[in-house]
Amino acid sequence: MDFLPHLRREIQEFETAARQVTDAPPVPSCPGWSMADLVMHLGGVHRGIVQLIVDKRQGFPDMSDLGFLKLPGDLSGWPDPARAPNLGPMPPGLCDWFAEGAAELAAVFAGRAADEPAWTWSAEQSVGFWLRMQTIEAAGHRWDAQLALGRPEPIDRELAADAVAQTFEVMVPARRAWTQAPPGAGESYLFRQSDGDGAWPVRFDGTAITSEAGDHTVEVTGTASDLMLFLWHRIGTDTLRITGERSLLDRYFVLVPPV
Repeated sequence: MDFLPHLRREIQEFETAARQVTDAPPVPSCPGWSMADLVMHLGGVHRGIVQLIVDKRQGFPDMSDLGFLKLPGDLSGWPDPARAPNLGPMPPGLCDWFAEGAAELAAVFAGRAADEPAWTWSAEQSVGFWLRMQTIEAAGHRWDAQLALGRPEPIDRELAADAVAQTFEVMVPARRAWTQAPPGAGESYLFRQSDGDGAWPVRFDGTAITSEAGDHTVEVTGTASDLMLFLWHRIGTDTLRITGERSLLDRYFVLVPPV
């Protein structure tokens, strides 16, 4: 899958949504954040990953030195992460700052091979990991930004299906490790795509996470976009079809807590 066109499109649509507001509204899917906070967050992530890849760092930039963010000298009215949600007017220049960092990130990805080594917090240590991860994050936050305006558009079907796969390949093990989630007791799920042929089984046994075909205690069916958004804690089950032991879905989010 060629992630770069998806990344560029999602970033552009995120920026378009952010530029439509004069006062930063709250973002319902990101409790405690306003649109300004969301722009600041994603822009900071982009610039941090640029420095990580370009400088071949073995970790994220030190937050005690914010030079990598390339912030303007005058931050009057800019969101303060310590005081979120920042609901005042969208500060002049914030979206321009975001666009500059996003363009730099896209250029870094365009100029490097996916298999080029790069530090990540996961087992896969490559630039390609960050391209995939940041494309998915951009899509999720684009949806968040559009939701704040009251008109979220679904995630592209191909990208959303890959995001569901990436959830089980990467995010589930990471979230369980980061949160010291409880051991599994044989809980078995099947997530099935209604607008394609994707099917993702997952079973939790102790600390092991396995994908195996066969009978499952609960099956969740929906569009790739809705499955992605559900697994990323953006939507509930209203648009999904649940068969089997429905109450086991509550257990899923104990086994895979949000972070």
